Amino acid sequence: MGTLDFVLQNEDEIEGVPSEADCLRWAQAAFDAVTQKSPLNPADNPIPWELTLRVVLPTESRELNREYRGKDAPTNVLSFPFEAPPGISIPILGDLAICAEIVEQEAREQGKASNAHWAHMVIHGTLHLLGFDHIHDDEADAMEALEISLLAGFDITDPYGDAKHS
Repeated sequence: MGTLDFVLQNEDEIEGVPSEADCLRWAQAAFDAVTQKSPLNPADNPIPWELTLRVVLPTESRELNREYRGKDAPTNVLSFPFEAPPGISIPILGDLAICAEIVEQEAREQGKASNAHWAHMVIHGTLHLLGFDHIHDDEADAMEALEISLLAGFDITDPYGDAKHS
């Protein structure tokens, strides 16, 4: 399996953010699950793939969401896949922007443990960087099934179920 060169940026020193090690474990699990069966297979490229997770305030999340998605509101996670110029292969997955305040609010509202919801958002965002989407039902079903499986590996229950989550 390949590795991620992972950087956690928390420039505003927002409290309650999981450790870089935890975030890396969650992102690495998603990366490993997808790349084992893909052209990104790290066995062919021993150089680590770069992924940056930036923890943002609602104001920055809103600005990014407005600029890149046309939605004038903060959101839990935004994914920015790296697009290399044609003919150039650079091992960069891209960047995630996670709004800590939104993640914490959603966890409370949904009766989830904060760390469990953070794990879900990191995995969800990493899967977006790896090409997954949930625009169409079949894509959403595949993405959700993989998220559920990956989260179960961390003893986190189905985030889409009705039960309270650990």
